Amino acid sequence: MKDIAIKLASANDAIKIEPIFSLYREFYGMEKDIQRTIDFLRERLEGNESILLYAERNGNIIGFTQLYPTFSSASLRKAYVLNDLYVIETERKQGIAKLLINESIEIAERDECVRISLSTAKDNPAQTLYEKMGFKESSFKFYNYNIRELN
Repeated sequence: MKDIAIKLASANDAIKIEPIFSLYREFYGMEKDIQRTIDFLRERLEGNESILLYAERNGNIIGFTQLYPTFSSASLRKAYVLNDLYVIETERKQGIAKLLINESIEIAERDECVRISLSTAKDNPAQTLYEKMGFKESSFKFYNYNIRELN
């Protein structure tokens, strides 16, 4: 794992992150849209609306995670939503996701967050990793109200 660097993305990195971010979107059935993806990433990063970490090996991006800030009214503290986590298929099960999550936890601790929340598909095998790393299934039930159809 010494050959893997976890880096904090800036808006200038949007173009080089786009290919793996597009793979992530395609995994979820979204159509590839290079320019909209770059614009989306750049806007989030320029506006400090997200924290994006990426794993790099030999100049190649092999994984990433993205945190979105939110707040907990009950605790009167900041929290993060770990919204995206993706490792390219050939690099899975090598500890890269764990490195990205650990770095996310360090950032959340530094920012004095009360928690990091995430949601995942009921059949996602990554749940085992999340639980091993200390994530607990919430007692809350989550709902979505879709404003627009995804495309």
